[in-house]
Parts: sequence; structure tokens; C-alpha cells
Amino acid sequence: MKQRKIVANNKKARHDYFVEERYEAGIVLTGTEIKSLRAGRINLKESYAKIERGELIVYGMHISPYEQGNRFNVDSLRPRKLLLHRQELRKLIGFTALKGLTIVPLSVYINERGLAKMEIAVARGKKLYDKRDAAARRDADRHMRQSVKNFNR
Repeated sequence: MKQRKIVANNKKARHDYFVEERYEAGIVLTGTEIKSLRAGRINLKESYAKIERGELIVYGMHISPYEQGNRFNVDSLRPRKLLLHRQELRKLIGFTALKGLTIVPLSVYINERGLAKMEIAVARGKKLYDKRDAAARRDADRHMRQSVKNFNR
């Protein structure tokens, strides 16, 4: 069984997009960034990924500067390279170019070997009525669970 410590989740991505396919990608980080990431000082809320010159780059991922890092700290919002196998990258190029889908980060975690990984997804944007429908469905499920709980008392 895979052991992994989830450092950050992107709840907004699941709210704004329909997730089609998921991939695991490595993240290229500096020494102080990985220390800050292990401390949980990361925000994925406004982040997205793009393919540029055959490489997958994540933008908008905020990793706070490491407090003991002094001059070795880097810009907290700098673009970071993601590592994927070549055939996975080709698949992503096809999804984004031909089908018009978006690549969004879902979560960042530390795997069992101590490496920082990001779960990315190929996603299709939700319309406003889709979001309303999902919220209504969630409310109805919660109401049913409460009714069953109260009935069983």
C-alpha cells in the first residue's frame, strides 16, 4: 500500500472542473522550497499547468519562503517544472490542443520515498448550472443522511 503525506489539496479545482484523467508528476524544487513544502506552507488555489516547449510548467502555485532560508529563498510564485514520462506528456498535449481541456493540479504530497509529487488532472470547465446542480445534489444527500440518522434513533 502506498504511503503518502498529503500536503495540499485544491478543492476549488474539483468545484470548478469535471476531472477527466489523473496523472502523477514530480515537481522540480530548490532546497528551501522542499523544506517549506514539507512544513505545509503551500497554496494551490489559483494554480494551473501549461505545456511550453515540450515541458509541463505549473503557474500560480504559492510556496511560502522558508523562514530559516535567508538568501537561498526563491520567488514564492515562480513557475515550476513538472516531470512526466514522454508518452504521458504527448497525451496531455493531445487533450489540451485538440479537445480544449485544461490541466489543473489537484493535490501535492510527499510519497513513501520522500519525493514531492503533484497529482494533476485533465479537466473540463463546469458551467454555472453544473455547479448549482452539484450543490443541490450535495444538499439532498446530506438531508437524506440526516433523515436516516434521525429515523434510526
